[in-house]
Amino acid sequence: MFTIEIFTFNPFQENTYVLYNEKGNALIFDPGTFFPAETQTLKDFILRRGIKPVALINTHCHLDHVFGNKWLAEAYQLTPQIHPLEKQLHDKSEEVGSKYGLEFAAYKGDFTFIEPGDMIKLDSDELEVILVPGHSPGSLAFYCSAQQFVISGDALFLESIGRTDLPGGNHEQLLHSIKEKLFNLPPETVVYPGHGPKTSIAHERAGNPFVQP
Repeated sequence: MFTIEIFTFNPFQENTYVLYNEKGNALIFDPGTFFPAETQTLKDFILRRGIKPVALINTHCHLDHVFGNKWLAEAYQLTPQIHPLEKQLHDKSEEVGSKYGLEFAAYKGDFTFIEPGDMIKLDSDELEVILVPGHSPGSLAFYCSAQQFVISGDALFLESIGRTDLPGGNHEQLLHSIKEKLFNLPPETVVYPGHGPKTSIAHERAGNPFVQP
């Protein structure tokens, strides 16, 4: 069974998720650690809980979600898992960071590419990979049917949706992803987004002002 720990990091207030089980193994989604104190916070949590990160996964590769990829990959010998369409964004993340005045060292190693329908397994627990493009070309969500939650990245937020004015964004594609994929999940599904508080599929179906029936 997954235990979910949420951290909010960097100037963009991005949510980093640590999912760990009773065996102490962990998946880390979107390590957004930018400031040294944030890196230390995540390191201290891992040490204090005695957990072992076994996978680094990015919902997408905008810079606020990948600030910590390099140190995490190096510290725990991990290969980031992304959708192949996101590699171009990752490759440009340092350049984009410079434009925001946020200099950082991006991860430069290999990637493991994941596709919709793949299963991310952590011992007996698993998450289904769902492609939800629109905010970015290869945005992914990760659905746990056993515990009824989804990590939505920047596709869907509490009473909002991801922006689509960045390179590779497509508003109509994002609406399609939300309506046809995320909103088809059971209504009780808890949504853990890339920014802001958690919500539910039922709440967003009923009242998200950006998604019309």
